[in-house]
Amino acid sequence: MEMKFRYGRINEILDYLSRYLSGKDTVLKLALVTCFSRGHLLLEDLPGTGKTTLALALARIMGLSFGRIQCTSDLLPADITGLSVYNQKSGEFEFHPGPVFNHIVLVDEINRATPKTQSALLEAMGEKQTTIEGRTYPLLSRFLSSRRRTPSNITGPFPCRNPRWTGS
Repeated sequence: MEMKFRYGRINEILDYLSRYLSGKDTVLKLALVTCFSRGHLLLEDLPGTGKTTLALALARIMGLSFGRIQCTSDLLPADITGLSVYNQKSGEFEFHPGPVFNHIVLVDEINRATPKTQSALLEAMGEKQTTIEGRTYPLLSRFLSSRRRTPSNITGPFPCRNPRWTGS
């Protein structure tokens, strides 16, 4: 999907996004530049500061697909790239693409993923492709990687929307 925007349209997008993410003008501009240049963006901030909202809003306003990957220690590479599943009716394997096949992918807490899963993400990000079961698939993805950050002056669990996260 090719994106073509006029300068006025970019200002409309910034105005729209700033309604939902007030005080984040610099972040919004950098996120748009990242999308237009087909790059990747690392968002590091406190919980509840709009990282997921930003990624989802960017995808929606530009008419792009959105995928989210919540990294955990048990996340497998196939969970993000996709896999083939046997269809008993047809007697064949059918490929089911993973979240990396979306235009914008939010990878939340990438530092919690295993090295193999991080390697699959790095291939997708660096080479704009993914290899699944010996076959290479091209990708359109722009990755927005999110890392939660705990302020150094706060100890113990940090209150946030995800009760499983303990601030470590």
